[in-house]
Amino acid sequence: MDATSQVRGSGRTHGFWTTRTLIMVFLFLFLIYFILPLVWLIISSTKSDADLFTSFGLWFGDGFNLFTNIHAVFTHDGGVYKEWLWNTAYYATSSAVGSALIATLAGYTFAKFRFPGRQVIFAMVLGSILIPITALAVPTYLLLSNTGLIDTPLAVILPSLVNPFGVYLMRIYTQQALPDELLDAARVDGAGEFRIFVSVVLRIVAPGFVTVLLFSFVGTWNNYFLPLLVLSKPDFYPLTVGLASWNALASGGGGSQVLFSIVLTGSLIAIVPLMAAFLLLQRYWKSGLTFGGVKT
Repeated sequence: MDATSQVRGSGRTHGFWTTRTLIMVFLFLFLIYFILPLVWLIISSTKSDADLFTSFGLWFGDGFNLFTNIHAVFTHDGGVYKEWLWNTAYYATSSAVGSALIATLAGYTFAKFRFPGRQVIFAMVLGSILIPITALAVPTYLLLSNTGLIDTPLAVILPSLVNPFGVYLMRIYTQQALPDELLDAARVDGAGEFRIFVSVVLRIVAPGFVTVLLFSFVGTWNNYFLPLLVLSKPDFYPLTVGLASWNALASGGGGSQVLFSIVLTGSLIAIVPLMAAFLLLQRYWKSGLTFGGVKT
């Protein structure tokens, strides 16, 4: 009996380590899949124009030309890259703050207030997540065109303020993180609803707020389709559309090969603010993502 138990125990242990090894291999392959393009981009940004087309893609060239390429990015075409970088930062920051604030207000309202049609309206909000963005392209363009907002920053910012997933996330987060007794105590002390939201709600749901803000920031920063649709003046382009125009010019033969190294280095520079935002705010968005998975 003891021998049988030992055999079964060793079998379970062997199965455990086999499963764990398979999981580790699977995760390692995913890591390579996601990190390989970034490694290639970093290496390519250090190459000269000649090395970019003659050397192996995942290894460095004969020289280290990163700083030369960075200088070329910011000086090419009259330094328009700086304008695109500023436009992108302006669009992404405005949209992220506005989207997170609206999502927090809506999520708090759905979670803590009772009013007629609450469930129906929330179901409509969830249903809007299923609508493809391309299906809204023509109505969005016509609406912005009729209001005279085409070729203005608001044409990018206003549609980006709508974040149904952010509303859903903030409702779930608010339900778990914000006790009703705390709100009742604030009302008994004479605080108005606006003061309660600013002084109490925002402080408690800050991790969820930052999580939605980061999602909106990254989404707007990387958005290509909407700016391409509503912007035609290069002065208003974000980085995505601007770099795509440079790449199209180089691929079409309208520019020299130097444009390829400029596009690659410009793409690398465009990633840096996103990495900085995640690193600076990681303690907020990590807790915001994991809070819903902990039963309290």
